[in-house]
Amino acid sequence: MSKKLRQAISSATAGAPVRVRLKRINCDQARAYPPDGQAQEWWQRLKRAFGTASSAFVDASLVQLIAAARLPGSGISEVAVNASLACIEGAKPRDEVECALVIQMACTHAAAMAVLGRLGGAHGPARNVAAMASAAARLLRAYAAQVEALRRLKNGGSQFVRVEHVHVNEGGQAVIGNVRSPPHSS
Repeated sequence: MSKKLRQAISSATAGAPVRVRLKRINCDQARAYPPDGQAQEWWQRLKRAFGTASSAFVDASLVQLIAAARLPGSGISEVAVNASLACIEGAKPRDEVECALVIQMACTHAAAMAVLGRLGGAHGPARNVAAMASAAARLLRAYAAQVEALRRLKNGGSQFVRVEHVHVNEGGQAVIGNVRSPPHSS
């Protein structure tokens, strides 16, 4: 392939999320491959999306995503895997730990939406509806906890308070600048 054609393909896909095509091995397994045939560029984009230099981490993560990302009432879903990849790429993980958490978040979100979808059309015994509602609530709480964990991981667990408008009355004193509290002693 010519250098110009490779550059045209890479510039056309630069803004688009990284995607995969799936080749089914059996009803429960599939292998990911590049949608445009550009294996090396695709693999590098996957590594960047996952925040890693490790091909083994990308390979293992794709296997896990394919196994976990399924649409309700279906088996392996290329749409669900690509939606999860878009979520992962959008979170911009900086390393493998952040990426592992973001993968969990994508899968938790997919599971919560699947349960909520089943709950929306729920018919049958009230016990089943209550069990699905409980499962949805637990999944959504887990997702919220994962979002908070990712925020703390990215921001170092520190809180930031910014005061925009302050009134200082006559005779009062104010401090202007960055104010840090002393570390707590144990």
